[in-house]
Amino acid sequence: MKLTENSVRADVAELLHLLPDEVKDTDNLFEYGLDSIRLLSLLERWRDLGAEVSFVELAEEPTLERWLALLTPARVFPTVPPV
Repeated sequence: MKLTENSVRADVAELLHLLPDEVKDTDNLFEYGLDSIRLLSLLERWRDLGAEVSFVELAEEPTLERWLALLTPARVFPTVPPV
């Protein structure tokens, strides 16, 4: 499985007992009840899928918008083919 915007959103929503569309990109996930134990659980899951991100990076800016930029860099920095 590959990390995508939909999979990251679904993983977060599942842990918070929400529907994926209830988690907005700029909402602070700690305000939804995310805690350090749950964050570590997500981090382990995403590292198993190849993510190279630290706990500190995720905890510093606990929003889907920031996490998606860290976890799915192709979404933010698309590869441009050489001319």
